[in-house]
Amino acid sequence: MELAGEAKLLRIFLGESDKLGHVPLYEAIVREAKAAGLAGATAWKGVTGFGLCSRIRTAKILDLSSDLPLVVEIADTEEKINSFLPRLHDMFEQARSGGLITMEKMQIIRYTHGG
Repeated sequence: MELAGEAKLLRIFLGESDKLGHVPLYEAIVREAKAAGLAGATAWKGVTGFGLCSRIRTAKILDLSSDLPLVVEIADTEEKINSFLPRLHDMFEQARSGGLITMEKMQIIRYTHGG
């Protein structure tokens, strides 16, 4: 697959302890994005942050949190991202989890298979 030009970046902010059944929600989102044929998804673990509840979560040894902030980023065309949004919404509903979802325009410079 080769992808270039204007695309969308979906950014999903959630907590490490959010689960969909027994599976971490971030992992379920990445797997669902793959199953939906999206171009790529990556989950990032934050070292510190806070959200709606204003409770700071941190990876400092003295304040070691079991609910560190996470961000999942998914990139693809606007059409494919938009078609994924209802499934993402359903996953948050099933997980009974809060989070923040943003979308922004981006320019893909290069996306090709290297092998």
